[in-house]
Amino acid sequence: MGPLIDSFWRAVGYCLMPRIIALSLLPLVLIGAVAGLGWYLFWTPAVAWTQSLLDGMAWLGTVWGWLAHLGVSDVPSMLAPLLLVMVTTPVVVFACVLAVAVLMVPAIVDLVAKRRFPELQRVKGAGFVGSLWWSLSSTVLALVALVLSMPLWLIPPLVLILPPLIWGWLTYRVMAFDALSEHASKQERKALFQQHRGSLLVIGVFCGFLGAAPGIVWASGVVFAAAFFILIPIAIWIYTLVFAFSSLWFAHFCLAALQQMRGQQAPVPVAQPPVRAPDVIDVQAKPLLPGGDAS
Repeated sequence: MGPLIDSFWRAVGYCLMPRIIALSLLPLVLIGAVAGLGWYLFWTPAVAWTQSLLDGMAWLGTVWGWLAHLGVSDVPSMLAPLLLVMVTTPVVVFACVLAVAVLMVPAIVDLVAKRRFPELQRVKGAGFVGSLWWSLSSTVLALVALVLSMPLWLIPPLVLILPPLIWGWLTYRVMAFDALSEHASKQERKALFQQHRGSLLVIGVFCGFLGAAPGIVWASGVVFAAAFFILIPIAIWIYTLVFAFSSLWFAHFCLAALQQMRGQQAPVPVAQPPVRAPDVIDVQAKPLLPGGDAS
């Protein structure tokens, strides 16, 4: 329990570092840049295309006519921009947050390694392709488990237990793998996963519950349309900060466990070459001649 709590508080402390705060704000900057570029290049033709699409639907013509009798005219021109924003915002947000997440994990692991484990050897047990395949396969397994467990959700206690366990399993599988991919070998990673599976699952479930907080703020922004442009950026920032905290927690715990495991391994004895006995040279002393020379 000690390493679990120790790594938790270290992750909390690292979240207050300016570099981590800057990484958590990066999605907002990226989203703003992408949204501004999209507005400059595509906004006018996209709104016109959406409006023409709304005008071309025959079944909506009755609705527009009924609203016109009530004094609300030119509804498609007012609805087209709002509909375009509602459709494109989740796509832009998801793409930008995903891009930042891919870049954030290596930066966070490198930060923790350089500050706390500078002498920990990097054996590069997995590359980008291996990490991507591990993440995709783990996600597919988690989705299959969710689908198969849905009938059990009808039992009241299990609906509060099974989904968090599955998402916690997915979280620890992906984040622990990324935390160890640079420093641990394949054998070391398997041993750590087997030895610390319980603790890693606890971290994954806890971070999974933390990940629900941005969703609540996001839903509030959808419900309260007046606060949409305030609450949605806050939700994105909270989500990225939670993601950074999760990465920090896994990085501290996994790298500390790896260092401890390597320290407990017995050093391999180095074979010493056989010691040869010194050659004995039999030197027979000879009497010296009067001139001092040996005969």
